Amino acid sequence: MSTFTDRFEECLDRPVGGWSRVFLVLFIFVFLPAFVAPLWRITMFAPQYPKGLTMDIYLNRLEGGNEGRDIAEINQLNHYIGMKTIQREEVPELDWIPFVFGVLLLIQLRAATIGNGRSLIDVAVLNSFAYLFVLGRFVYKLYVFGHYLDPAAPVTIDPFMPVVVGAKQVANFKTYSFPLWGSACVAANALCVIFIMLWHFRPALFGRRGS
Repeated sequence: MSTFTDRFEECLDRPVGGWSRVFLVLFIFVFLPAFVAPLWRITMFAPQYPKGLTMDIYLNRLEGGNEGRDIAEINQLNHYIGMKTIQREEVPELDWIPFVFGVLLLIQLRAATIGNGRSLIDVAVLNSFAYLFVLGRFVYKLYVFGHYLDPAAPVTIDPFMPVVVGAKQVANFKTYSFPLWGSACVAANALCVIFIMLWHFRPALFGRRGS
């Protein structure tokens, strides 16, 4: 009777199954809209802004609502409480994130064409690390913007953590922060890769043959 180690080593060297290859390629196309679609939206409402001020985050840029004018308006408001100016230069991650995601898709394509179990582990681990790192940087940037306030600002408020997901009241502003469909494309691809990896290693995990 084969042991878990024997079955696992066999799965490592076994080529990726036909349907798994198809889905790996298919979900590359599912991911591609994330390069042009907004990933995240932050919206601020206040009595003087009943329609709200919005900022969308893309893989490589920031875009304000109202034909881009909302970011300038948000920066004007942030100036009064001493927050740093929101501008492209303050988010250097947007310079390299598209490149990283492009490399990940190439590695995924390689796994789909000539890959084995080891390739699937590489794709799943690299994807998970990249996505968690990018999300962590996003949370860190929000922390920096909310905690490093200019003490000489016209209005003094306590440092705060801007909302990451959900809603939060800051002074007279209600702020909402939610992922958009670009993030859904990224998440769908990540889940697909993890599922295919687990499916491939079914013989090791459950003693059944994968495909």
